[in-house]
This record gives sequence, C-alpha cells and structure tokens, in this order.
Amino acid sequence: MPVEFISASFVNDSTELNPTSSTGIDPKFLVRYARVLDDAGFDYTLLPYGSSGWDPFGVAAAVSQHTERVKPLVALRPNIMYPTVAAKALATLDQLSGGRAAVHIISGGDTAEQAREGDRLDKSGRYERSAEYIEILRKVWASDKPFDHSGTYYQFEDFHSSIRPSGGSIPVSVGGSSADAYRVGGALGDIFGLWGEPLAETKEQMDAVFEQASLAGRVDRPRIWVTFRPIIAPTEELAWEKAHRTLAQLNKSGGWSAAKPSTGAPQNVGSQRLLEIAARGEVHDRALWTPTATATGARGASTALVGTPETVAAAILDYVDLGAELISIRGYDNLNDAIDYGRYVLPLVRQELALREKAA
Repeated sequence: MPVEFISASFVNDSTELNPTSSTGIDPKFLVRYARVLDDAGFDYTLLPYGSSGWDPFGVAAAVSQHTERVKPLVALRPNIMYPTVAAKALATLDQLSGGRAAVHIISGGDTAEQAREGDRLDKSGRYERSAEYIEILRKVWASDKPFDHSGTYYQFEDFHSSIRPSGGSIPVSVGGSSADAYRVGGALGDIFGLWGEPLAETKEQMDAVFEQASLAGRVDRPRIWVTFRPIIAPTEELAWEKAHRTLAQLNKSGGWSAAKPSTGAPQNVGSQRLLEIAARGEVHDRALWTPTATATGARGASTALVGTPETVAAAILDYVDLGAELISIRGYDNLNDAIDYGRYVLPLVRQELALREKAA
C-alpha cells in the first residue's frame, strides 16, 4: 500500500524548543524550508491556522511557487471565510500550484479561541456547520451552472464560480477524536486526521470513522492520517538522551503554551485522550513516547516516536499496517528535523513498502 508523508510549514526560525520574539514572516526562511520539504520527498505541507497567526492562503501560494512536488494543505475554519469565497480561493491556489491544493477543515476545539473571531457556536453546531461547508465547497467546484443554497448556516442565490480546480475537485481533510468528528469526517472527508495514539486506540478510532462512512452510504472511506513528532539519532541510547533533553527544554520553555497561552484544561477530545494515554505510561508499543504531550498540555500533535531511523520507520510501518495511508511527521528543530527525516526516515519506509509490493 502506498503511503504519503505530511509535514507542516513554518514562516520563521522560531521553534517550540527555542521560541523567538519574532512572529513575522521571514520570506527567505519560508522559501528555504519549503524547498527542503520538496527535496526531502514530503507529499503535503500543512498550513496551520490560528486567530493571531499568519494567513495560510497567502503562505500556501508562496510555497506553491517555490516547490514542484509538495501539496499545500490549507487549514480552514469555516467561521472565518464564507464557503463560496473559500471555494474560489482554493480553486485559485489549485491552479497556481498545478493541481496541488488540499484543504483541512477545522471545526474548532476551543470555545475561547473560536470566540476571538466572533464564533459563538457550540461544538455540535460547529461540526454541523462544517458538514454544510464541505457540501457547498464540492458543489461550487462541480457546478457549471449557477445554483441556490438554503441551509442552516449559509444561504445564497444564483452563485457560480468561473474558476474551478484543475482536476475537478480538491481533497478535503477532516480531523478530530469526538463522535461529531467521526460522523462528519466519516461521511464527507477524503482524508481523516488523527493524532498519534497507541496502535490499539488508533485502530478503535479508525473503525469509528469507517463505521460512519458506511452509515452514510459511502462505498469508499476516508484515507487515514496519523501525526507524530519523531526524535531520531544514530543509536537508541543517543535517541533517548535527545528525547529527554527535548522534554527538559519543553518544560523549561513552556512548549506549546509559550506560543499559545492556555485557557485552562483542553476542551477538545483529542487532547484529553492524549493526556489520559500519557497518564497510563510513558512508552507504548514500539516507540510511542507520551511525556511530550503532558509537557505541552497536548495542545496540538504532541506524541513522539523515539529511536534510530530504523526503529522510527518500523513504528511508522506499524501504523501503515493498521491502515494509515498518510503519516504526518514534524520535529522540534523544524528545519533540521525535516532534512533528517528526508534523509533517514522517509527512504526507509518507502524502501520497505516497495520490497513488500515486489514480493507480493
């Protein structure tokens, strides 16, 4: 089975381990980083969204003009852009990038963060809105004639977009760990994103997504995306030493919370699950390490895979064997880790999959 790799884009050299005061875009760094992802063999790069952060559409367009392979995956909150506008913006990006655009719909897991941009819907309402949003996006991309829409969250008349995706549509990703997320993503997502949990818990979540796809009458099902923060070194001993240094620095700097001030215990189910798993033990399965989740309050993808490149590649393949088709990996030293993954991890995974395919 083929596997694709996802990373994330960064616009300056600030990291979780060494946060700087800069919040602006460093164009030279952005271009260098994007080209590293392209050269390393990543298939997608996530353009994240935050209420106080940079615009992912603008950065995605810049990334697309300095790369040939990597696909910009734009994180999009339905509350910040009307769906007809988003459909045109994504189609524009798709044409600019030669058919490489993708979108990750974020329903929102933190009520206070959503309220910063005027979103007052409760969690259930946010997921219902996301479902309507996705349906509108796809209809805009598919319709060659004007159409009307009268839904719960959006109403418009006689709309038609003259700009369409290069390939007719654009992959839509959904993520989450709640029943609402499974329902919406299972029914409507091309891709469904999960954070890195132990194999047994990951299988339970995948089954829940696939069940919702079946209940929605789909004959296909979403491709699963699982996210990790690998920590690698030439030997196991050095990798674990590096892991503990990373943890100490995260605790010292405040990790994620240094950049994203805490509003209390996490409200989203995904973070709650990671913290509960971390409380059960530090190491799970082959190489999954959870103290990094505890250190950062699990406010984002935060569980690590620790070991040599061979160990981490084998751990990734465990999830591929489980049914994951996309693997998201990003490190703590953003640029250098991306280079190392491209040199030492991605080739091992792809080599093993090629050998399996040949043997089959």
